[in-house]
Amino acid sequence: MNTTAMLTRRWQTVMSDNYGTPPVAIVRGQGALVWDADGKQYLDMVAGIAVNAIGHAHPAIQAAVAKQLGDYGHVSNLAMHPVGIELAERLIELAGRPGRVFFCNSGTEANEAAFKVARLTGRTTVYAAQGGFHGRTMGALSLTGQPPKRAPFEPLVPDVEFFEYGSVPDLENAAGLIVEPIQGEAGVVVAHEGYLGELAAAAADALLIVDEVQTGMGRTGSWFAHEDVQPDLVTLAKGLGGGLPIGALLSFGDAADLLRPGHHGSTFGGNPVACAAALAVIDTIERDDLLSHVTAVGGRIESQLRSVPGVAQVRGRGLLLGVVLESGQAKVIETRCRNAGVLVNAIGDHVIRLAPPLILTAEQADQACTVLGEAITS
Repeated sequence: MNTTAMLTRRWQTVMSDNYGTPPVAIVRGQGALVWDADGKQYLDMVAGIAVNAIGHAHPAIQAAVAKQLGDYGHVSNLAMHPVGIELAERLIELAGRPGRVFFCNSGTEANEAAFKVARLTGRTTVYAAQGGFHGRTMGALSLTGQPPKRAPFEPLVPDVEFFEYGSVPDLENAAGLIVEPIQGEAGVVVAHEGYLGELAAAAADALLIVDEVQTGMGRTGSWFAHEDVQPDLVTLAKGLGGGLPIGALLSFGDAADLLRPGHHGSTFGGNPVACAAALAVIDTIERDDLLSHVTAVGGRIESQLRSVPGVAQVRGRGLLLGVVLESGQAKVIETRCRNAGVLVNAIGDHVIRLAPPLILTAEQADQACTVLGEAITS
C-alpha cells in the first residue's frame, strides 16, 4: 500500500523538481471530495485549478469516455470524426454566432494558436495586460505579463507590448490584443464594468483575443465571462474537458478565415475521447442548470467570507473567487485549511483562490467558509 510518505520519496527520486514536492497525494475523488494516500478526506475547493468542472469521477464523463474508447480512441487530424464535429458545433452554438473551432490540448496551446492567428493579419505587434497569464510555451509566455515567469527564458518572442490591466492602449497598427475577463493567476483580479467593451472599441482594426481558459465553461455563472462583447478570438481549456486535456480556439468574422492548411496543427488536438468528455460536461451543465447554481453558491460564499475578520475583499464572479487577506499569510492559511480537510490555493502572499467544482453544494460551501474563516482568524 502506498502512503503519502512513500509516494513523496518516489516523487523526489524520479520527478522533475519544477513543482517542488506537492504536499498531498490524491488517490481517489468523488464529486467535490478527494482522498489522499493515507485515507484522509478533503473538500476540494481548487478542482485541479478550475479543471474538474462537474467534479471527480462524474458518471456522465465515465460513460462518455468508456463508450468512445469502445469505438476508437484516436484518429489524428488526418481524418474527421463525428464527436469532434459535434463538440465544435456545440461551442459555436454556445457562442451564439457563426465561427470556426481549432482544437488543441491545453490553454497554453490555445493561446499559442491565437498568437499565430494574430500574426496572420500581416501585422506583428500584440498587446497583453500586465499581470495576465496565458501559458508557459515560448509564444504564450511572451504574452504573459508576469516578469518572474518570463525572466529565466528571455529573450522571448518580440513585438509584445504590455499595458496596465484596466487601461485601454493605443492599438494603431497592432495585430491584436489578448486579455482575461478576470485575471486568475494574478489573484482573481476583476476589471471595471464595461472594460471589455472599451477594449473591443479600441481594437476595431486589431484582433480582440479573450482568454477564457479559466473563466469559461460556466465557471463565472455564464458560459463565457465576456458576456455581450464579441471578440474575434476566444480561447478555452481547463473546465472544457472536465479533467481530460483539451483546449479550443474559437474564431469569428474575418478572423475565422485566417488559419489555412499548413499554418498550424496538433496531433492530439480534438482527440475523440477528450471531445466526448467535453460534450458530457456541456450536457451536464445544461441538464442540471449549473449556471444558476454557480451564481447562487458563489454568492453564498462571497457573503459569508466578506464578514470574516482579516478579509480585506472578496473579488471574482461565480465560483472563481479571490479572498484578499489583510495579512501576508496566504500560504500559512492554505496549510491550515488543508490540515482541516479543505483544499484551497494561495496565490502570492495575500490571496486565497477558490475554484471548486461547479456541483459544489450549499452545505459544502458553508463547510469551506467555516474552515477558511477559522484559518484566517486563528
